[in-house]
Parts: sequence; structure tokens; C-alpha cells
Amino acid sequence: MKLAEGLAIRADQQKRLLQLRKRISDNAQVQEGDKPAEDPNKLLEEYIDLTEELLQMINKINRTNNQGQTASGLSLAEAVTLRDHLKRQTDIYRGMAEAGLVRERYGRVEIKSVSMVNVSNLQRLADDTSQELRQLDTDIQEANWTTELLD
Repeated sequence: MKLAEGLAIRADQQKRLLQLRKRISDNAQVQEGDKPAEDPNKLLEEYIDLTEELLQMINKINRTNNQGQTASGLSLAEAVTLRDHLKRQTDIYRGMAEAGLVRERYGRVEIKSVSMVNVSNLQRLADDTSQELRQLDTDIQEANWTTELLD
């Protein structure tokens, strides 16, 4: 199985856990004399079993990420960490650029706003970081589809 398939299974397991949690909650209490639509104790058993499966999948993914490499020579773990870092940088640059835009608003009291940041520079930084992020994400995706998931 390829790493990408393992990642898809992990995502599915995480979604199923959320659904099971809701079903457990929905069936944990009923009015006296009524029966729940599903047995919450069986749902709990299913939930616990699924958490064990998820634990195993996460461990396999982590082992693979530590040993697998991208085309640029980074381990997958390093690449994923760098991707998160670049996302945060891109977000703050775009957020600051947006916040620094001066929009003329006139009302009864006219107060002139002045930008305290260089919006065009921040936008350029956001664009550059975003491009680096896209390239890195492509490398990660390629590695995900070519790397075998370790046991």
C-alpha cells in the first residue's frame, strides 16, 4: 500500500470516529420506555476498535514519513513540517496585507486611516511563499504516491 492510500484511510477513520461519537451521544439517553435506535455500548466497542486501528495507521504513517524522502531530499516528516510553516507564513503575510489596505470610508466624522505596513511588499512575500508552498506540496504528493507505507 502506498503512503497516500494510508493517509486516505487515516482520514476516513478520523471521520468515522467523529460520526461514531455523535451516534453514541445521540443514543446514550432516551425517554423512559423507549429504546435507542442503536445500542450505545456496541457503538462504544466499535469506537474503541476503530481507535486502535487508527493508532496503528498513524504509527505506520509516522514511520514512513521519518524514512521516506521527497525529490528535494527532505524527509517527508521535514517536508510536512516545512509545509505547515509556509502555510502559517503565507497566512500572516496575506492577513497583514489585507489589514493594511486603506479603504476610504466617509461618514459624519471623517477620520483618515493610514496604513502602517507595506501592502505591496507583504503581498509579494505572500505570493512568493505561496509558490514555494505549492512546489513543496507537489513534492509531498508525489512522494505520497510513490512511497510504500511501512509496517
